[in-house]
Amino acid sequence: MIEVSGVTKLYGGRAAVDGVTFSVGKGEILGFLGPNGAGKTTTMRILTGFVPPTSGSAKVAGFDVQESPIEVKRRIGYLPEHPPLYREMLVRPFLEFVATIRGVPRRQIREKVARAIERCGLAPVAGRLIGLLSKGFQQRVGLAQAILHEPDVLILDEPTVGLDPSQIREIRQLIKTFAGNHTVILSTHILAEVTMTCDRVLIINDGKIAAEDTLEGLAARGERTRRIALRLARGGDGVEAQIRSIQGVLSVQRDDGKDWGFTVETDGARDLREEIAARAVAAGWGLLELRPITLTLEDIFIRIIRGEAA
Repeated sequence: MIEVSGVTKLYGGRAAVDGVTFSVGKGEILGFLGPNGAGKTTTMRILTGFVPPTSGSAKVAGFDVQESPIEVKRRIGYLPEHPPLYREMLVRPFLEFVATIRGVPRRQIREKVARAIERCGLAPVAGRLIGLLSKGFQQRVGLAQAILHEPDVLILDEPTVGLDPSQIREIRQLIKTFAGNHTVILSTHILAEVTMTCDRVLIINDGKIAAEDTLEGLAARGERTRRIALRLARGGDGVEAQIRSIQGVLSVQRDDGKDWGFTVETDGARDLREEIAARAVAAGWGLLELRPITLTLEDIFIRIIRGEAA
């Protein structure tokens, strides 16, 4: 449904996007993840035809964004970081106006608007001024204008920014309902957004693709090493050195705020907990805790950005 090949965008001598290549299948939700300034929004603007690429190509539903920009726009629903709303309009008339400029046939406008209002949970506020709505409902109006022409592709740029936790949860649940009916690119720097809504993750950093995988695949990247939480009742000089001397232990770090707490990093090929426990018992350290530490998506993300995870 979406094919991006070698896309580069230069501003002066700086590459905001540098040779980006990826694809998104029909009905898939792709998490487009990266730190601020990584090139996410520039890529979204190229896909939606807001800015042209300096080189490379991008296609949506088989249409090139430069050669057939109108056809591409017909097949895309776009929610930028700041929703394009007319705050002085009522919700329903606003959506009817958007449907008109989107080219929805006049006889279908009422039906399409009603469908968008239902899907986005806007029925309680359909007759209210947009400018008087909460941030969460304004975001829902932004989503409604993006889906009312039932596009093949939805591009959502930071859809939950500025929302409170309850509103964030509601918007995430709404986005998940789009899977299958729409191909979705969700651009965000919020890691929880990805785990809650996406099938696959693409990480961009400094304008380049740093990783592309499923969530399970990304988790596997962190399994080259293991981390173990170790807490002892007592210790003494040389405790860290003795733990470090166990074959397969890569590092031992003293935990702040715990007298004899450590984080032990080991080779991912072996589970060394039994050997560490045996050493603790033999040395009389008093083993209080020994448990694996599961790497979070945040840990893996940081490793990839730093080039520490292949």
